[in-house]
Amino acid sequence: MATFFEELKEQRWDDHRFYHHSRVNQTLHLISACSFVVTYALLYKYPVFAALFGWTFAMCIRQVGHFFFEPKGYDHVNQATHEHKEEIKVGYNLRRKVVLLSVWGLSPLVLWTSPSLFGLLPGRVGHDLFLRDLSVAWLLLGAAAVLALTAWLAARRNLQTGLVWCIKILTDPFHDIALYCRAPMQVARGELLDPMADVTARG
Repeated sequence: MATFFEELKEQRWDDHRFYHHSRVNQTLHLISACSFVVTYALLYKYPVFAALFGWTFAMCIRQVGHFFFEPKGYDHVNQATHEHKEEIKVGYNLRRKVVLLSVWGLSPLVLWTSPSLFGLLPGRVGHDLFLRDLSVAWLLLGAAAVLALTAWLAARRNLQTGLVWCIKILTDPFHDIALYCRAPMQVARGELLDPMADVTARG
């Protein structure tokens, strides 16, 4: 178990040092993390609202930070190109995120043209029922996205790496709140990039 938690710590560390240089990105991750905690709390009693809120706000605000604010040039702190970081990324790199978000974005259209989602759902008609079925589709998509990449990592690397990433992605909201709670104040002071002193010190 020691190696499991060591790998979890390492995956979190790599995610931070490679993909969270922008204080704006960190701030958006803090907002997203708080939103995902709310989503988790709502999931049991209000799954429809949880799915709609989680995908349309919590997930979107998280990815805005990565796509629009995170630097894509040479990373002098880690001495790595963006392309190299994309290649070694454990989990969803930006290319895989584009695929996932494209599936998510097209899913309402697919459900509109096939209300039963090709036989997976009851195929009910009506605005409220459409949103209910869409939320089910998004819950299934979220579960499938986590399970599929967990299985892919287990097959491509090893079972522990897949399980570690699965635990990491599910607990990221709580970890991000602790890690980036000061980011909004740092942005307010005009510090738009994290100097990554912790990376240099570890280094």
